[in-house]
Amino acid sequence: MSANYKNSYKVSEKELVSLSVYNVGFQKCTPGYQWGPGIRDHYLIHYIISGSGSYIVNGNTYTLSAGDAFLVYPNTEVTYIASHKSPWEYAWVGFTGSDASIILKATDFSPNSPVIHKNPLGESIHRQILHIYDARGNELEHAVEMTGRLYTMLSLFMQTASHEKAPDTANSYVQKGIEYITANYSYAVTVEDIADYVGLSRSHLFRSFQNVLHISPKEYLTVFRMKQACYLLEHSNLSITAIANSIGFDNSLYFSKIFHKQKQMSPRDYRKQFQKKITKKDSRKTGACPSAYYN
Repeated sequence: MSANYKNSYKVSEKELVSLSVYNVGFQKCTPGYQWGPGIRDHYLIHYIISGSGSYIVNGNTYTLSAGDAFLVYPNTEVTYIASHKSPWEYAWVGFTGSDASIILKATDFSPNSPVIHKNPLGESIHRQILHIYDARGNELEHAVEMTGRLYTMLSLFMQTASHEKAPDTANSYVQKGIEYITANYSYAVTVEDIADYVGLSRSHLFRSFQNVLHISPKEYLTVFRMKQACYLLEHSNLSITAIANSIGFDNSLYFSKIFHKQKQMSPRDYRKQFQKKITKKDSRKTGACPSAYYN
């Protein structure tokens, strides 16, 4: 019998708004190994490589084995337990972002049925999770590659969906709104502009965003802009005024106020904190070994 192991990696900075890898890894569990009961604050897919175990959620117990997959939804209490006789070996990837719920609704996963048995593309799904793990790192290029691999893995679940799903109107409206925000956030766009582009009233757009993402269009726009601001503060020497102008604010004081509300610190302090963190990380690189990647 092969030895038990656990290799995992957790991303410290989620750079991307639409979809970001939260953590990734693979593990051969000990007999009866259990996680939970507990909740996650992100989506989490496990693909079972070998062995078996049980997944407990919403009062239901699912018995799973090699080739099966299960999805943990955010803020949902779950427990999963490895078999005593043949404990499972699995690979997993956790992720967040506005695209996550939209993509998952195009698969056979659902809150009422969070498992998929014997996916015919299981080996490819497993391989993509390993590719995500191989791309691990906290630089932007790592985040982009990990997210690209994640999109590919999720597309495999979409390809094997057992039936054609009727288009989700709210999802399509939200996706169109996100496309507009992504292309125009650097201008002084308003919620009315987004609603006009999508072809809805402001109140209908609000309900669609609330139903799908659980935040308003205005909140999504603000979060998106602040994410871009963080990137510019970390990776450029632009002044605070220039950054404010670059993400659609014509008043740097108002930008600083909104940034402080989101991040509990001023843009200037955020930049200083990031620079200190980078300096500290660089000073520790000497003598660093690959095991630093593992939890």
